Amino acid sequence: MSKNTKKNFDIKYYYYFCGHKNIKNINMKRFFLFTLIMLFVTITSFAQGGKNGSEYRFAFVLSPQVSWISSDNDKIESNGSLFGYNFGVEADKFFAENYAISTGLTINTTGGKLKYKQAGKFKGDDFEPNSDFEYRLKYIRVPLGLKLQTNDFQRMGFYGIFGLSGLFRIKTNNGSGKNIDSETNIFNLDYHFGGGARVSVGGDSYIKFGIVYNQGITDVTDNKTFDDKAVLNRLVFNLGVIF
Repeated sequence: MSKNTKKNFDIKYYYYFCGHKNIKNINMKRFFLFTLIMLFVTITSFAQGGKNGSEYRFAFVLSPQVSWISSDNDKIESNGSLFGYNFGVEADKFFAENYAISTGLTINTTGGKLKYKQAGKFKGDDFEPNSDFEYRLKYIRVPLGLKLQTNDFQRMGFYGIFGLSGLFRIKTNNGSGKNIDSETNIFNLDYHFGGGARVSVGGDSYIKFGIVYNQGITDVTDNKTFDDKAVLNRLVFNLGVIF
């Protein structure tokens, strides 16, 4: 074997065993890095806010949502949406009267349906052309965004928000209770924007409602048969109590 042939073989060997097999570990590292960056920015900002008396606000949210998956491969098409919810705690740190850094920790149940127009494999089993598959996904979601809001007028105000969200997969199924972890990526990243209103219910407490659109950035599926990027999109009807 020549030196060049051996070198090429070693490179292919490295990428196969170090790249292919450890892709989930790489995705996990990306998630933790993303989360650490968000936590660092948030904690630093909150700490600085504590010194100059900036305001902190927290909210419990329970938000219904509609989600779907879309692919950039013309042999794969979106084949329906799923209803889910997003619940947990959100936190805002105001660095000015009407501007805040917004983050939180929520559980997100989401997913979508895809139709594969040509034959392939799913969880190692062959499937026929025009087969449908359902992806039911549950994530831990950590958002980081900028929130802008108006002053109250007759007990009511408005807000807008935009930013990024990191989602870490904790559970999957195919709609029939069967695990499909092997067909999905462990980490997902999206951007979001939207707005809504808040209504005072007395004291410092508010009811908030709005609509937020989430557009996926990274590939949510991991089907080895197709070279595609399938992203998760969500339309969230944001409901919560601010206290």
